[in-house]
Amino acid sequence: MGRAMIRWAAGIAVLASLAGCNVGKPGAKEGAVIPMAKVTLVDERGTPRDLGEFLGKVVVIDVWATWCPPCRKGLPEVAALQKKGGEAFVVVPISVDRNGWEDVRPFLASQPGLGLQAYVPSSPESLEPFGAIPGIPTTIILDRQGRVRDRWSGYEPGRAEVALEAALRAH
Repeated sequence: MGRAMIRWAAGIAVLASLAGCNVGKPGAKEGAVIPMAKVTLVDERGTPRDLGEFLGKVVVIDVWATWCPPCRKGLPEVAALQKKGGEAFVVVPISVDRNGWEDVRPFLASQPGLGLQAYVPSSPESLEPFGAIPGIPTTIILDRQGRVRDRWSGYEPGRAEVALEAALRAH
């Protein structure tokens, strides 16, 4: 691995840790049950929410930030999946921008065609049930019981939809 790549990876780790992403702790492994009510978020109106309200649905979590080029590249796909959601599944994009909605609102306003309904963590601890978020974007697929079905970091075109379809077929 070249020096530039090592510096980039170290920089992402530092930024992720500043955003409360638990770098260094292990990530929740496939099959682990996430205590969904402990993952607390805030929507654009400032309303507190938690993932517990989605129990019984497949949940696609997308952890991202406005300053992250791969995140921005993947957001149209995330938004398209979110628009398809309904009774069977929901897509929850969680921004880990340091200034929360102060950073996210202007970004979303500059992307009106995206139509993304985003969330921010309600506190630095609110994403702890997921364990480490080693880089962003990180995608986590939860089954209807809140178990981790799949998880990866980095943008991989089409992977979220394939993982979602597999989770939907599983039950």
